[in-house]
Amino acid sequence: MTTVTDDKRATPPTGAAYWVRKNLFRSPLDGAITVVFGSLSIYLLFRAVMFVFVNARWEIIRVNLKLLLVGRWPSDELAVLAISFAVLGIWGGMVAGIIAGRQRQAGTSEAAKMTPSQRTSDLVRRFGLIIATILLLLLLTTGSGPWLAMLITLVGAVSGYWLGRMIGSRRLGSAGNWALTLVMLAIPVAIFFYMTSSVPLAEWEGFMFNLTSAAAGIALSFPIGVLLALARRSKLPLLKSTAIVYIEFVRGSPLFVLLLLANVSLEFFVPEALAPSKVVRAIVTFTVFSAAYIAEIVRGGLQSVPNGQSEAAKALGLSPYKQTSLIILPQALRAVIPAQIGQFIALFKDTTLAGVALGILDLLNGAGAITQQPDFRGQGLIIEALVFVAFLFWVGSFTMSRESQRLEKKLGVGIR
Repeated sequence: MTTVTDDKRATPPTGAAYWVRKNLFRSPLDGAITVVFGSLSIYLLFRAVMFVFVNARWEIIRVNLKLLLVGRWPSDELAVLAISFAVLGIWGGMVAGIIAGRQRQAGTSEAAKMTPSQRTSDLVRRFGLIIATILLLLLLTTGSGPWLAMLITLVGAVSGYWLGRMIGSRRLGSAGNWALTLVMLAIPVAIFFYMTSSVPLAEWEGFMFNLTSAAAGIALSFPIGVLLALARRSKLPLLKSTAIVYIEFVRGSPLFVLLLLANVSLEFFVPEALAPSKVVRAIVTFTVFSAAYIAEIVRGGLQSVPNGQSEAAKALGLSPYKQTSLIILPQALRAVIPAQIGQFIALFKDTTLAGVALGILDLLNGAGAITQQPDFRGQGLIIEALVFVAFLFWVGSFTMSRESQRLEKKLGVGIR
């Protein structure tokens, strides 16, 4: 007896209707939850859209945009900001171009494998939110100066990218690479001194204070935190105990209290004439505080590296310095990228505490101050001001998070 078998298998159902039924209405309870929370989400979205586009009075932001972004920066020195942003655009473009050129030379560039449409889509995903935010801020300005400054910055960034790509695609040798690294590190330092020579650091206010203090805190706390993590794992008792005392003391102290101490108690130890400005105190406090958390994050990464890695490095005859810098530390830092970025985002948002503790006119303090102006006092516009503040901090935090995810995917974090 012959049995006829049908090798054709049933095609699994697909489509939007199947997805909705499977994920939203699988059971009566799931359907009820979907209806309730879906309706609530639609209502909240409707109220938010109505507030932003219909009910809100954004005149308070447009009138005080300069105060919110750069504080009381002198109007006759705004050209310094424009020049600095243009040079930073060139520098940022060169850094990106050098990295792209090196990757292309090594054959590891993902952009080279993309079609023009894919490359455009990737650029929109990476920088679309920032570009949209800048355009929104430009639309709130009056005059052609800010538009011209941003156009020059954009042209400088594109030109710097192609210049950096040309440099990165060439073999410079060890001495050339060191010279290029020193030049690229010297450019932002030169811009900083150029800006402080025109307007002292003590007068940096508004959102610019939040950005610069967060950037300085991140750049300074990361190497200090790595050194503290290595010191805590050291076999030298004095070095290890010193690192432990520092880390545990700082992590056990609230950041707001440390900022208050930096504001009121420094004069007991340092003469008032020699005491640094409040902006410098804030940056130092952010650095000291964040370094302790970075140290514990990196220490966790160091503990996650298998012992076989260090044993293999010893078997190859590598020195302790090369074992740590070439084998152990790169793997540890790669494993804790999400935690590091989380700490950096927290530091960025914590810069608003300096406004309250040190009396600095940062973005949040400025948002509260503009509602007390005679033209806007008593009109309940604090909501508009706080929404604007929250939006700028969300853009910064979300951008850092997305770049972190991009770096994780590129390095294969979480993939075995």
